[in-house]
Amino acid sequence: MYFTLKTLVRTLILPPASPLILAWIGAMLVRRRWRSGWLLLAGGLASLWLFCTPFVADSLSAWAERYPALDPSRPTGAQAIVILAGGGQRLQAPEYAGPVSDSLSLERVAYGAFLAKRTSLPVLVTGTDEETTSMQATLSRNFGVQTRWVENRSRDTYQNAHFSARLVRGAGIRRIILVTTSTHEWRAAHEFTDAGFEVVPAPEGMLSRREFGVFRFVPAATALVRSNAAVYELIGEQARRLQAALGVRERFDTSRVR
Repeated sequence: MYFTLKTLVRTLILPPASPLILAWIGAMLVRRRWRSGWLLLAGGLASLWLFCTPFVADSLSAWAERYPALDPSRPTGAQAIVILAGGGQRLQAPEYAGPVSDSLSLERVAYGAFLAKRTSLPVLVTGTDEETTSMQATLSRNFGVQTRWVENRSRDTYQNAHFSARLVRGAGIRRIILVTTSTHEWRAAHEFTDAGFEVVPAPEGMLSRREFGVFRFVPAATALVRSNAAVYELIGEQARRLQAALGVRERFDTSRVR
């Protein structure tokens, strides 16, 4: 129930749903309250347009990113690399005749594999069973990197951190290189630190200019995806702090995390 409610609320408050809901409310009010209705309708459509522009998407991403890129040539003292799933998978990819990570997870997997080859550190993947199956297959087949540990029960970052800590506790793993999306790294690092790890942030997908000139102000589907991720993390970090202060997650996960 918790995860269903969490996913529903997240979907409704993030773009594109929230601007569309605002516009829909405005459209419903136009006949009865002409001025308010048109104001809401125009505001919803205008905000959706803005969220779809690379200029706004990059500005939001800049606010959400807190860590610089990792320099793999410098010693980190880490004992393992942890790669977080990105929320999707393709268990039956015809072109591979098997599973493969989806686009978001693939970027994390590719960067994790790069770091694994540069550092020779063992790899842990964490996510749902379907996600980690795809990540393992992609790491082995596409990058020649074998996975040492698989944490396949977690459904969010809190569980990624706590279930991973439980999995590697016996191996004495305390300091990790944490691979996830750049906008997600700040929140993820806090969750893993709270779970007892020392975290070396390894953000991927760092902010860089993808569109140029007038196209920075022209709506694009890729920009909307970036806006969605950045807004989620800007809100998510505040939600994480509130839940930590209230002990919300511990109440839901006591039987599974201990």
